Amino acid sequence: MLRLVNTLGAAGLTLLAAICPGAADAQVQPHRAEYALRLGVAANAARIGTAINDLSQDCAGWRLKRDIRSDIALTTSWRINLSSKLDAEESRAVLRYNTVQIQNGGQREMKGRVQKRSGETRAEIVLGEGSPQQLVLPPPTMLPVAALDYLIDRLRAKAASFPALMFDGEVISDAFLVDVTEQDRASLRRARPGDRMSVPHGQSWPVFLSFTRARQQDQRPLFTVQALVYDNGVVDRLTVETGLVSVTADLQSLDMRPAPVCPRS
Repeated sequence: MLRLVNTLGAAGLTLLAAICPGAADAQVQPHRAEYALRLGVAANAARIGTAINDLSQDCAGWRLKRDIRSDIALTTSWRINLSSKLDAEESRAVLRYNTVQIQNGGQREMKGRVQKRSGETRAEIVLGEGSPQQLVLPPPTMLPVAALDYLIDRLRAKAASFPALMFDGEVISDAFLVDVTEQDRASLRRARPGDRMSVPHGQSWPVFLSFTRARQQDQRPLFTVQALVYDNGVVDRLTVETGLVSVTADLQSLDMRPAPVCPRS
């Protein structure tokens, strides 16, 4: 069940990261978004928790704080309490992150640094109290924030489907192959009556994403995500399918923030 919370963080909510700082065509805006998590896709599905993404920006880069909390009652006597917290900083070529995940009091921590240099992308990952692991990622692997920029650019260009390689620090601590397909708007899950709020301004696209380990592309996807992606980086109406269970995330509140005014390098 902890993997389920991690999946929400890495999959749908990773889309709430941002683009490389200082780019002239910056699209994503700093914002704080809060989501309601529910078990299943039914209109009356049980609410099981919340997810908060707090994205801020200064002239050095982006800072993302993500807090996912869930309390799932499987039976009258069996309850699972889950949480996942991510604290990440990303610049043009470096990602530093720390993830702490807790299930019923048992804690798991991951931290790492990913750097793109001289055509290579290398990662140093520390799981718990273990020794650092050194990884060489596939050359096209994008940092999470750059992956969102690429996603929006390709959708703006009317690409019907396309792949992307993205580093993930919440589920596998490695590269994901993400296959993206734009969907018909009629296929998008309807907004729940109790979740209606003012939607973000701008263009939006309904998308379907499948996530496969980049080093095991012949395997079945670990999970899939359907979502509505806005051109400012806000995401709504996420549905995460793991093959065993479905979890949805619906936007409850949104606070858009101004981007910093930075000198050109």
